[in-house]
Amino acid sequence: MGVFSKDSLQIIVFQSYGTNTHFYTRGRALQDEKINLERENFFSLLINTWKRFETDEVKNTAITITLPNNFKINTVTDDAGYFIVDEKIENLVALANDEGWLNFEVSYTNENVGRAINNKNKFLGELLIPSETAEFGVISDIDDTILHTGVVSKFKWKLLINTFFKSPTKREALEGASKFYSLLHLGKSGENANPLFYVSHSPWNLYRYLEVFLKKNNFPKGAILLRTFGNMFQKKTPETIPQKQKEIVNILKTYTNLSFILIGDAGEHDADIYIKIVKLYPNRIKAIYLRSVRHARKMARIKELIKDYYDTPILMVHSSEEAIEHAKKHNFIK
Repeated sequence: MGVFSKDSLQIIVFQSYGTNTHFYTRGRALQDEKINLERENFFSLLINTWKRFETDEVKNTAITITLPNNFKINTVTDDAGYFIVDEKIENLVALANDEGWLNFEVSYTNENVGRAINNKNKFLGELLIPSETAEFGVISDIDDTILHTGVVSKFKWKLLINTFFKSPTKREALEGASKFYSLLHLGKSGENANPLFYVSHSPWNLYRYLEVFLKKNNFPKGAILLRTFGNMFQKKTPETIPQKQKEIVNILKTYTNLSFILIGDAGEHDADIYIKIVKLYPNRIKAIYLRSVRHARKMARIKELIKDYYDTPILMVHSSEEAIEHAKKHNFIK
């Protein structure tokens, strides 16, 4: 559990989502490797990457979550240091701010575990509870949808270079993307707080990296939903349901009275997943936006897939302005 390590302990709480009666959060207990996400020289970036993936987990350890009204929830980390809390609790909205964010504290139940006490044993968490007046929700991919990654490059070499050898403060957002998402967040009234959910196949090891990128580039704050590193290497079968699809289905099941806009790219399988979602939940998806990529074969496949698709508006966009124009036309934004 890191008790004999020189590093103090930390708890990373992932931005999640819930309802007025449903508290749902995830996080991970780790040794604090003191990763500086603003370092930019090659050696520091390489060391940071190593620390990010060579984690020292705090396994099978009691964790306590404390809500603003001093209500406490107890849980235990698993063999990889992860914990999930899924509880029915009444009147959570009363504890949230105007944007729907509920702030809470997470701590090691036993303050004598490791050196958590060095950090006062308090780690902050946030849970998004969408307003009942929200017009719709937005579910978006990250890689090559809002963040230039090069996921379609040969052998994904650009993806590796960008992820391992660039700090999040130096990563490029797609031009105009944050403006588009901010307009969707504000909705057609220009004063709304429509919820955002960032769903990616990236591992949880990149959570803080992506969190810094989103904040630096002024994207609206939203739940960030990734996957465990080990799941990336599991053998896939034709029956395997992508993790991204599972996460989107969970969101739609949580907010049964809310419709959604789905945003992805043409580089991987976002279109396939989104079309399946529409079939599973007809009349729940207001529109699908797919970012174009510089890959002729992949673009041709997606164009063929959607050319006769009419179940919901679907648009291949080459710029954020094109998406904004379409959203205004359909009365999604002001």
